Amino acid sequence: MTVEAHLSKGEVCYIDRQDGALKTEAIYGERQLRWVYGNPFGRLALWLLVRRWILSAWYGFRMNTVKSSLRIRPFIDHYGLDETEFAEQVDDYLSFNAFFYRKLKSEARPVDLDPRSVVFPADGRHMVFADITAETNFIIKGHSFDLAQFLGEDCLAERYDGGSMLLSRLCPLDYHRFHFPCAGEAGIPRFINGWLYSVNPIALVTRPTIFWENKRVITPIQSLALGQVQFVEIGATMVGSIRQTYMPGEEVLKGDEKGYFAFGGSSVAVLFEKGRLEFDSDLLKNTANGLETYARVGERMAQVTSQD
Repeated sequence: MTVEAHLSKGEVCYIDRQDGALKTEAIYGERQLRWVYGNPFGRLALWLLVRRWILSAWYGFRMNTVKSSLRIRPFIDHYGLDETEFAEQVDDYLSFNAFFYRKLKSEARPVDLDPRSVVFPADGRHMVFADITAETNFIIKGHSFDLAQFLGEDCLAERYDGGSMLLSRLCPLDYHRFHFPCAGEAGIPRFINGWLYSVNPIALVTRPTIFWENKRVITPIQSLALGQVQFVEIGATMVGSIRQTYMPGEEVLKGDEKGYFAFGGSSVAVLFEKGRLEFDSDLLKNTANGLETYARVGERMAQVTSQD
């Protein structure tokens, strides 16, 4: 079953890994999103303005103003966010953007300590693909994932032929800092320019090519256990920027912070070489059924199957 098949029922659903329940996503700006991607006039607006950087830059500027801080309390109350996790008091955030990419207390996101585990790099709704090049129902039936377009280099794509991929989708209400899924040496990030389409399933089922059309940042991680891993941050509509907080060339630990997204929805993808890991069975099952799995950064998602 595909994401498209589930969405045909009218709702975006996912499995919450904590309790195994099927839940319906509370979508920020749902009415506008459905109009832009489902209405002919909305699609015209998408082509002329929505996908372009100028709209996201303008909205990002608004979210950086002191006045935008008035949005914080209603947002917390509407989406039921847990304030006890925040590293700072709500009144300390001087803008909505400062709140949006807030830090959390370290105990709020413990990192799985098993030396053979690989962990989720972000809070969000996740899908996993044991062999991304063999995937023929990516988002919609009969659609493949274009690895060469996604990575921007044919030779790099060849390295991950038959490899595995995690795709993590962050919603506006999620914690928006991303972390390393494994230990290793993090390299220099490489920027690929592109559009800023939404990454919500409402948009993806109309245009599954979004992941290799949107702007993205690709960082290699050299890991003893996993070989070379590619960590990809994908921008989206209303994402003001993708910011790195790590130092290229330094050794990082599993769970260390890598960076954060400014306001908006966004995604993270992590690519692994063939045969390097095995995703947890529940994640594979949910993805095969066309469902994302909600889980938090630092929780186990896979186990290493080979080491150099």
